[in-house]
Amino acid sequence: MPLRLLPSTLVDRIAAGEVVERPAAALKEIVENALDAGATRVEIVIDGGGRRLMRVTDDGGGMNAEELALAVERHATSKLDSEDLLAIHTLGFRGEALPSIGAVARLTITSRPKGSDSAHEIRVEGGVKSPVRPAALGFGTRVEVRDLFFATPARLKFLKSERAETAAAVDTVKRLALARPEVGFTLVTDDRAPITWPARARDAAGQRARIADVLGAEAGGNALDVEGVREGARLSGLAGLPTYSKANSLSQYLFVNGRPVRDKVLIGAIRAAYADLLPSDRHPVTALFLDLDPREVDVNVHPAKTEVRFRDAGNIRALIVRTLTDALNAGVPRTASTAADRLAQFARRDFSTDYRPEARPGAYDWTRSWAAPEGLADPRAPGLNEAPARFDFDAPGHSPSGGLGLALAPGADARANAAPAAPEALERPLGAARAQLHETYIIAQTRDGVVVIDQHAAHERIVYEKLKAAMERDGLARQMLLVPLVVELDPSEAARLTERAEALEKLGLVIEPFGPGALLVREVPALLGDADISALVRELAEHAAEWDDALPLERRLLHIAATMACHGSVRAGRRLRVEEMNALLREMEETPNAAQCNHGRPTFVTLALADIERLFARR
Repeated sequence: MPLRLLPSTLVDRIAAGEVVERPAAALKEIVENALDAGATRVEIVIDGGGRRLMRVTDDGGGMNAEELALAVERHATSKLDSEDLLAIHTLGFRGEALPSIGAVARLTITSRPKGSDSAHEIRVEGGVKSPVRPAALGFGTRVEVRDLFFATPARLKFLKSERAETAAAVDTVKRLALARPEVGFTLVTDDRAPITWPARARDAAGQRARIADVLGAEAGGNALDVEGVREGARLSGLAGLPTYSKANSLSQYLFVNGRPVRDKVLIGAIRAAYADLLPSDRHPVTALFLDLDPREVDVNVHPAKTEVRFRDAGNIRALIVRTLTDALNAGVPRTASTAADRLAQFARRDFSTDYRPEARPGAYDWTRSWAAPEGLADPRAPGLNEAPARFDFDAPGHSPSGGLGLALAPGADARANAAPAAPEALERPLGAARAQLHETYIIAQTRDGVVVIDQHAAHERIVYEKLKAAMERDGLARQMLLVPLVVELDPSEAARLTERAEALEKLGLVIEPFGPGALLVREVPALLGDADISALVRELAEHAAEWDDALPLERRLLHIAATMACHGSVRAGRRLRVEEMNALLREMEETPNAAQCNHGRPTFVTLALADIERLFARR
């Protein structure tokens, strides 16, 4: 077959296969053009997931008739001042977006430059261009795309449902709106009410306001400010609390010099910063803005401009890890407010019909007929807190209705008044311990609310951070067992753990083989106290196969340390004295990352007094 030049229409359709992968990709190119044209207001209309219609109207600089004709030609751009491809200060370009869209859709561009008394319009349908003609429009540009992929119908079968395509398009607009807080956006789709994001100041406060606008007040309220500089690169934005995480990484919004990207270096650095704070199947919510010299990053390595290449990727990774780590470790422990928010919403429900006993068939009003078992005080009687008392409504023979099966308030250690709160403790972030419930949860009182603490999760984080600090400082102190402990295991598990004996020894756990299927434990980390060493060794053996030998030794040691911390912490079900509870609270306030345990779960929940008062209709 002889060589030949391809027709221009076919060339454009081939280019469209790279640039216009789906409606969201075409929309991204058009909105970026509006932003690069200096728009301060952008209106976007989407119908049929973008396949039937995408219309973008802006108040940017606009184009005259000659520029309109040039805009739909391949490799034409206004975004490059010179031939220096490393000095790009716009949202990027390839010079193929508009002709590629016109090659597979019905494209209409209408524009009027500022200062001109007339507008012009050009149309491209399936790659066929019409002459430029006069039109009516205010200052700015309107780009309308109809019947996407009508000229290449085979591409339609690769599109997802209209709902999925609409969601992708909305996500694209969200990312661009986050990148440019100073621009007002209006988004209209066929499946939801119009959304308007007003223009914000281009500073830290405006950035935070736009993040709250786009991602919601809950995301903004559960995030920390981020600010860091390293070797000319600057990182700013918001990083979500570890306890406010998602099941995927779609809520990670990343920007390089104002350009939305999905970069492996950035995503990997975020993962490393949260490694000790989140389980492997959870992802943090972030909106991070990286600014650096344009010559230090190549933005044209991907047709869709979603990937970049850094000249010094190590410096960027170090900047992100250190800045996020510092932000997450700074200040007093703080956990996500979502649980308290849900309680507040619950408090606003109408109790008048939903919760009256007579409103539900078969419901029993135990408050009218409950009789205190012998030896226990009636909770309705005065003087309840004059002496410690336990009310176990789940205990045999203590059901308020003779076995009705109501789970009300089991196992509460009601000794609040026996431990008056010191005024100075009430001012502390985690307050003063007042009681212990179910021998698992500590109830603390602050000046304006209540804190519920999971004693095991909290102490687990404290022990883990101590193990880490000792490892970094001078190694872990060991405690030699007077009588070595023999632990029976499956032979394969014993062999795997024996292979990792050197790593375990760095953490203070000294083991050696003791015949087939058994290990001898001679020394243990002193920090573990009276932990069940047999149970610890068995759990380590179970998880030894999951330790990734490709990970650096430090990361593998931290995995082991996390397991040790779990076994060396205060267990659920242990009765604590008030002094012990307060000591735990004070230590939490001084411990990095104390708002979540090693598995990413919150260690405490704060309930504002106002929310509690709403529960009882006091507000």
